[in-house]
Amino acid sequence: MAPKIFLTGATGYIGGDALYSLVKAHPDYEYTLLVRNEERGKPVAAAYPNARLVYGSLDDVDVIEKEAAAADIVIHTADSADNIPSAKAIAKGLAAGHTAEKPGYWIHLCGTGILTWYDAAHERYGQAPIPEQKYHDIDDVERIVSLPDTAIHRDVDKVVLGANDSPAVRTLIVGPPTIYGRGRGPTNQRSIQVPGIVDFTLKNGFAPIQAPGLTEWDNVHIHDLGDFFVLAVDAALDPAKSRNPEIFGPRAYFFLENGTHRWSDVSKWVAAEAAKQGLIPEPIAKEIDIPRLGTNSKSVAARAGKYLGWAAKSPSLKETIPDVVASEAKKLGKT
Repeated sequence: MAPKIFLTGATGYIGGDALYSLVKAHPDYEYTLLVRNEERGKPVAAAYPNARLVYGSLDDVDVIEKEAAAADIVIHTADSADNIPSAKAIAKGLAAGHTAEKPGYWIHLCGTGILTWYDAAHERYGQAPIPEQKYHDIDDVERIVSLPDTAIHRDVDKVVLGANDSPAVRTLIVGPPTIYGRGRGPTNQRSIQVPGIVDFTLKNGFAPIQAPGLTEWDNVHIHDLGDFFVLAVDAALDPAKSRNPEIFGPRAYFFLENGTHRWSDVSKWVAAEAAKQGLIPEPIAKEIDIPRLGTNSKSVAARAGKYLGWAAKSPSLKETIPDVVASEAKKLGKT
């Protein structure tokens, strides 16, 4: 029988690209997709006529439990990092529908926003990262799975990690950093962070920098993230990998990255490109109070390469800036 996959977030940026990547790699698998309602599901059904759609919100725990129990693999991307009811429902459903001999696998999307906790707690916005803020996803895994409860996403992470207490459940958490590039899903193909800077720049005539402009994040292209989901699913179906606690289990925390950027540099790139495209008068970036650009997220992605053979192949963040600027300008009716 074909493997059964239950995926949330098919209409989203990440979930849409994950679904695209999976169907391209494995068109014969059985896909069940949670969407909010029939209207939201129309473009998904049109793009994937062989998929089965089920309707409900992330608070419809009975629906989620039932589908998790029936699936071989659950891929959770819809507000997955912050929604407690859906996480608890997946954990409960997987435990009820599987056994130690035939466990259910949970591929859970978090994000490296969880690593910004130190700057947020100490209000050190705009400052350069300190050495303790770098987290290696193999060497520092014990630090990662025991971050402070005050860290963003930590409450949901604890639900996911705790699901491994059942011998019938095995989890993998993937934490991408800044995600960039045009997605390939049926609905939302736009990321958040870089387009947000472009949107601000085009509306205000300058790009924003949180003073003193020294904060750093890592980044990964959406297509490389899509590739990771395929590798993770393949691992769940491979007995040599699915039983490896470094791939599925309470230590299975995967970061992904294709490069590092300072947010101040991104803003300067955006300002330069917006001026080049004639969208603002001059390539100006100004220091303002904008805390969302003021924290550090520093991850070292070693686990995906070592255990799954993942490698980033897509263009760099800087190379995609012209396309983002042009897309946001069109969205705002400036071209």
